[in-house]
Amino acid sequence: MPSDPGKNLNNYARYSGMAFQMLAIILTGVFAGYKMDGWLNTKPVLTVIFSVLAVILSIYFTTRDLLKKE
Repeated sequence: MPSDPGKNLNNYARYSGMAFQMLAIILTGVFAGYKMDGWLNTKPVLTVIFSVLAVILSIYFTTRDLLKKE
């Protein structure tokens, strides 16, 4: 049975969107940590903390989106 090309395109767009969302969250966390480190002279403590928190946050949002009913 052939698969529906519209559904495949929908899935591709959905997962691509999730990847870009993860990238945006992680880059925002790294950038915010880097800027705050420069401002408070605490290099690289806040960059590491914000990076780890951003990864955890992006995994949370991605998992939430994957488990969402269609």
